[in-house]
Amino acid sequence: MKLRAKLRLALVPLVATTAFTGIFSFATVSSLATRAEAILKDNQRSILAVQKMQDAVARVDGAMMDALLGRAAVGVPAARDHLERLERELRIQEGNITEPGEDLVTRELRAAATLYAASTQRLLLMTPGPEWNQTYLGEARPALQRVTTALQRILVINQDAVVRKSMDAQRAAAAVRTALLWVLALAMVLGLYITERWTGRLLRPLQDVTQAARSLGNQDFNARAPVLGNDEIAELTREFNAMAQRLAVYQSSTLGELLAAQRSAQAAIDSLPDPVLTFDAQGRLVNLNLPAEEVLRVRMAGDQPLAGLPPVLRETVERTRDHVRAGKGAWVPRGLEDAVRVTTLDQERHLLPRAAPVHDENGHVVGVTLVLQDVTRLRRFDELKNNLVATVAHEFRTPLTSLRMAIHLCLDGVVGELTDKQRDLLEAARHDCGRLQSMVDDLLDLSRIEGGALAVSTRPVEVSQLLAAALTAHEGEATSRNVRLTVDEPVGLPAVNVDQDRIALVFDNLVGNALRYTPPEGSITLRAHHQDGQVRFEVQDTGPGVEPQYRTRVFEKFFRVPGQARQGAGFGLFIAREVVQAHGGKMAVEGAPGGGALFWFTLPVATVAQP
Repeated sequence: MKLRAKLRLALVPLVATTAFTGIFSFATVSSLATRAEAILKDNQRSILAVQKMQDAVARVDGAMMDALLGRAAVGVPAARDHLERLERELRIQEGNITEPGEDLVTRELRAAATLYAASTQRLLLMTPGPEWNQTYLGEARPALQRVTTALQRILVINQDAVVRKSMDAQRAAAAVRTALLWVLALAMVLGLYITERWTGRLLRPLQDVTQAARSLGNQDFNARAPVLGNDEIAELTREFNAMAQRLAVYQSSTLGELLAAQRSAQAAIDSLPDPVLTFDAQGRLVNLNLPAEEVLRVRMAGDQPLAGLPPVLRETVERTRDHVRAGKGAWVPRGLEDAVRVTTLDQERHLLPRAAPVHDENGHVVGVTLVLQDVTRLRRFDELKNNLVATVAHEFRTPLTSLRMAIHLCLDGVVGELTDKQRDLLEAARHDCGRLQSMVDDLLDLSRIEGGALAVSTRPVEVSQLLAAALTAHEGEATSRNVRLTVDEPVGLPAVNVDQDRIALVFDNLVGNALRYTPPEGSITLRAHHQDGQVRFEVQDTGPGVEPQYRTRVFEKFFRVPGQARQGAGFGLFIAREVVQAHGGKMAVEGAPGGGALFWFTLPVATVAQP
């Protein structure tokens, strides 16, 4: 039997129980509907006829009163019409006797109605007077009371019947509801039981195939699934067994090649001079090379192979590994400043981490390869370079100071009068000396920063004082360049903890850059506002701005935005950011609304000492 036929057969119990339940429900609902229809059919017509007859006799009696009061022209025709309506409804009642005792009362009603109609007819032909009153009170009025009493008895009989039949219908509905629940429960249990048994038999071959596949995944290439029947599952089982056989043959034939390739790969990473660590997708160490074992003393044995690393290096390795595992791409160091200094058994080393993800065929990260490049010699060369730069810059200061003083004395006319041409040349020389002095100061600051000797001495300073100093220092240059320099300072800002001379250097770099790149008729705005326990300072200009791809690189040493004029040594922003970070703040650049650049940095709010 084919799998499709077996699946259809498995659904037969559920379909059968559903059909049986539906038929039973339809029959019970139809029975309840028949009972309700019987209540309406048997008693509603009688109740309606009685109500109409009560209305008719009431109107006949009213018409008789009209005739008694002298309005015979109105009362007589109305009385005759209502007598006819009484007769029609009485015939309807006589044809709809459905309850016990209703027949006897209906005959009494017929006799009383006949007497009442006859006496009323005679009264309609008589002239009001003593005889009329005697006939009305002696014949018509007693007959009317008998008619009213009979009508009330018929009404009570039918109303009681309606109540009784309604209660019977409710009891029947409750019984039907209970029976329906039992039928549903029985049908569901029976259908599920039969379906479960049949489905279990149907899925047993699939379970065998699943178990064999699990064993095959655990490197048991001898696992096979039994072939049962001749359906599609049996065909799948045969194909699975054939595949397992081919895999067993392939594994036995290529195991040696795989082992050789693994040994070659291990030998290749062992030949690398730098430590190499390999992690899986869960962050577990799965492989390393000989330099990692010898230099870092890392061993694969144990639950925590990285526990023996120095704390700083272990934190760097874990941070780098987790960065790549999170899908953020390769970890590339910014420069030698990212190197970690560690002390091994033989010497002090500087290791620079680099990490790259390992992807599967679907592009998912399944591992991380981490290389700790030994940059000890490069760090030493860099230190020598920094020392040389600091020495040269320091030696430049004395002759440069003498040169600036000599030019100043010449321009002041101390050594004699100057011609206009001589004064122009000396002015240019003084300007270039100022630029050279600024470059020498930047070189000295750079050497202090890279040597870790940038110290700041902070004290509480008002924000308005810092902004006013920056405005005063550059107001003359802004006027000469025809650039509007303004300060926008909110009222009530708290003081900040800063080294005022160092922060003046930061403002000098930011405002100086803004003046160099802002065209004439442009504007530069200095502002400050409170933000998350810090004060944020902003320098906004209307120059060309900084494109988004260069906004992080402008703070690197010697970097220049492509296409802009080369001015200065190229590390003013680097020094400014380092000074801000030494104060515990941050610095960045954004695009200003309407164009231009917006450089900002934050400084901590001064804490008030408690008495």
